[in-house]
Amino acid sequence: MQPFERYGSAPKCPPDADFGILVSSTKRVILVLAVENVAIIDSASIGLGGGFTALTGETGAGKSLLVDAIGLALGGRADSDLVRTGAQKGSVSLLADVSRLPAVLTKCTELGVDVEDGQLAVLRDVSAEGRSTVRLNGRPTSVSVLREIGALLVDLHGQHDHQALLLPERQIEFLDGWIGPEAGRALAEVSERFAMTESIRRKLSSLRSSLREREQRTDMLQFQIREIESVNPLPGEAEQLQNSIERLRHVERLMAGAHAARELAVQSEGSALERLGMAVRELEALSPFDPTVQDTLDTLRESLVALQEGALSLSHYVDGLEVQPGALEEAAGRLDALKTLFRKYGDSQAAVWEHLERAKQELGELTEGGASEDELEARLAEAEESLRDSANHLTRLRTSRARDFAELVTEQLRDLAMEKAHFSIVIEPKPVAADGQDSVLFLFTANPGESMRPLARVASGGEISRVMLAIKVASAGRAGVPTLIFDEVDTGIGGRAAAVMARKLEELALHYQVVVISHLPQIAARANTHYRIEKSEEDGRTVTKVQLLANDERVAEIARMLAGEHVGESALANARELVEGSPQRPMGQLSL
Repeated sequence: MQPFERYGSAPKCPPDADFGILVSSTKRVILVLAVENVAIIDSASIGLGGGFTALTGETGAGKSLLVDAIGLALGGRADSDLVRTGAQKGSVSLLADVSRLPAVLTKCTELGVDVEDGQLAVLRDVSAEGRSTVRLNGRPTSVSVLREIGALLVDLHGQHDHQALLLPERQIEFLDGWIGPEAGRALAEVSERFAMTESIRRKLSSLRSSLREREQRTDMLQFQIREIESVNPLPGEAEQLQNSIERLRHVERLMAGAHAARELAVQSEGSALERLGMAVRELEALSPFDPTVQDTLDTLRESLVALQEGALSLSHYVDGLEVQPGALEEAAGRLDALKTLFRKYGDSQAAVWEHLERAKQELGELTEGGASEDELEARLAEAEESLRDSANHLTRLRTSRARDFAELVTEQLRDLAMEKAHFSIVIEPKPVAADGQDSVLFLFTANPGESMRPLARVASGGEISRVMLAIKVASAGRAGVPTLIFDEVDTGIGGRAAAVMARKLEELALHYQVVVISHLPQIAARANTHYRIEKSEEDGRTVTKVQLLANDERVAEIARMLAGEHVGESALANARELVEGSPQRPMGQLSL
């Protein structure tokens, strides 16, 4: 992508001479659009001047693909079908001058996007598998961030937007957009208070609907707490009980063996203790005669002491084997109780106690928790009253401004060769929502004597195009983003209406940077900058090229738009007259 390769991941604005554009007094916002491997576009770069830029070309040449590319660069939906066949990825780059757009600069700061020298470089890649990446000034970011910033830069009016104008639920947006920031603030207040009201309403509904579940949960928690606390498991108790049960099951054998061992060790005649004692005494008698006997004597004495201690321990062991009746059953029952707790609440004593603490905490929240029903009802009533106040204010604002807006749109329609047209707005009440309590309906008639009817039921395609343009012109300088892009806004019109529409677009270009894809020579002749989009075949593949037109090329393109395939001298003369008669620029100002 030539312009952006020179300037790296955060490109600076290329000089105008690189693209041969005429710089209008209108501020430039979108400076450069570069597209690579998108659909049938191999590689294309467009430098946009201020004011009015026209994109023309034969049907199917790829004009609308450039609009799709701009939409992609503004956070639109990425689709692997956009990637040129055989390419690993498609790329769209957009360079914008946001130095005089405080709302954009503020949003960039909020979103953590660094803006150097007032320029914002967007790079959007889409892989052949459909994965999408975004970079703003060279730093990775999300599509949602790109979409937020893009919404402040460009109003992209594609052919499908005609349908939005026909939808009553969308018509209110056009009225609010014309009213401007005052409506924006009022709408934001309504939206915020509506959200608060709905939040309280949900809490109250949840409180009412969950009382039974709450009681059931409380009962269950209380049962669990009682069950755990009644058993009261102790650390290591299960292992101790298991050992005790094993001993109790074999107590008779243990007692017999222990008694036999005690007899042999200490109690029977000739026991180990008796014989060892005799051996010690014999050596004690010999030690005065031979000192070397002392070491052996000491060893036997130590053995005698150990045997005496062992005998004592064995006596205690034998005494401990005397079992109370029912001891085995009691130990087994206690172990079963512990195993039940482990199975239900955790695999260990520690896990059971952790569950107990959680149950106590939840029970406390349920018994103490939250606002009461009466308190929530009071809060809901207060929130509903506050919402009504805000919604009433927004209604009064819309009602007071709707007539002025309708009159302005009607004036613009009459300028657009619809001398008998009339446009009005009806505001009717609806249940309050995030956008207020108003239902807005656009009414329209193009002919005298005909009653006003909903726009969607009476307007033709050409009339819809003119209504949309009339709304845009009426809103010029009042609200909206700095760049307007129209994809075939001239659908269904021609003749004098086309010339008037061209003039209206030119008026818009005094306030906005305007880009128009058009089939009408009257519109293209009024542009400050003119690109031709053409499709050709190279090496057996279809390729779309974008060419900036100099004066003679521009005349030839407008002649083609006038005459079609066969361009004669009369068409060239007519085209030259259209270009030379364009008031915004004498011939020869466009340089390459």
